[in-house]
Amino acid sequence: MSWIRTAVSRAVEVGGNNNIRRTVWSVADSVVQHAGSAVFGGARMIHNRIAARNMQNLRITVKRLEEVSVSCKGVERIQLLRRWLVALKEIDRLLNDQNNNNDDNKNISITINNSDTTNDNDKNNVDQFSFEDIKDSPQKPSLVYYYDPEVGEPMNFREVFLYSQALEGMTLSMILEVPNEEEVSLFMEILRICIAGGKEVHETVMSNIMNLAVKREELLQYAQAAIKGLKINVGLARIDAEACSLKEKLGEMKALQNSSTQVHEDFFQKQTTAMIEALKEALGLVRLYSRLEALLLKKKTLSNGDTPQLHAEKVDKLKVLSESLSNSTSKAEKRILEQRVQKEEAVSFRIAKANEVSQQEKELEAAIQELEKQKDELEAELKKVNASLIAARVRLRNAREEREHFDDASNQILLQLTSKEEEISRSIASCRVEADVVNAWIHFLEDTWFLQTTFHEQKEKQV
Repeated sequence: MSWIRTAVSRAVEVGGNNNIRRTVWSVADSVVQHAGSAVFGGARMIHNRIAARNMQNLRITVKRLEEVSVSCKGVERIQLLRRWLVALKEIDRLLNDQNNNNDDNKNISITINNSDTTNDNDKNNVDQFSFEDIKDSPQKPSLVYYYDPEVGEPMNFREVFLYSQALEGMTLSMILEVPNEEEVSLFMEILRICIAGGKEVHETVMSNIMNLAVKREELLQYAQAAIKGLKINVGLARIDAEACSLKEKLGEMKALQNSSTQVHEDFFQKQTTAMIEALKEALGLVRLYSRLEALLLKKKTLSNGDTPQLHAEKVDKLKVLSESLSNSTSKAEKRILEQRVQKEEAVSFRIAKANEVSQQEKELEAAIQELEKQKDELEAELKKVNASLIAARVRLRNAREEREHFDDASNQILLQLTSKEEEISRSIASCRVEADVVNAWIHFLEDTWFLQTTFHEQKEKQV
């Protein structure tokens, strides 16, 4: 509002009446105070809405967050959690600093409103504007905003992180791969920032995630055991092959034994050595039977799958897990319904707030138009004042020229008077000298006359 103050000050300088000057100054100060506050407030609101910010695409950022939250593993997941935690803490710090600055600004405004005189109010308003300019200077660290026309207002990283499903994706990643202690501590800090509730709630959520991770590995072990039970057992195949070969040998030996028995009955008495060979063959047959029995027992003990008891226990445990998951699903559906209700309430509140803000914008636009009209009027008056100022300056220049001519004439008159005064002073000095001479002659004549009268009186007395 410096142009209003400049115009009024010039108009007051042209006028010479002190009463009018004081009246104009008081009215101008009040106009500057109220108009400046209104214009500056409207400009601040419009600047906050249309100022150039560090914008990025919201959808691309959300998609990237969700992809890396599921795909990162091991060291990459630790680094990702660290980056997220640092970014979220930085956003909280900047927001806290901004809230503190707003509180300080309110205190300064209260102090300004308690000033005594109009000039002090004007000075305090100038200080207030300077403080606002410093507070919003480019030296303050700026936030990175993410914008999408369909979503609405720009969002910072914390809002984008909560808007996306990055937290859910990281939870699934930790369920699929059990986290270590560092990942648990980092994820606990992120839960503290992103999830409502106290420390107990965060610890409960983290313990549930760990339990799900353990159960997930147990389910994978169940699947591994089931596939193992369906696989072809190499040892069992070898046992079957060896048992078949033993059975073939036993069959051949039985056939040879039958034929040798008939031959031995015919020639028993003639060949005693055949009896020893028959005993050896019987011993080999016993060994083959014992080996076959051992293989069959080993085959009986071999089993790829679980025992019936272990299978029943696994099925019961999975049934319990299924029931708990169904309960969790029902609870999650209830929470979804509650969140939808809250979302509808938030949307309605947002619409009401948007209507209120639009109404305020209309009022501010009307106030700005009114101030623009006042600005045009004051500019027109300023043009008139400038014309009057030019005319006054022309008159002042003419008066100065006249004064210079008058000074020259008066200087000449003073010089003439000074010369005449010198001549008169010289004549006075000469007159004074002549008067002294005349006085000397008068004294002389009086003295001579006195002597003459004295002599004459003495002469008369003698006569």
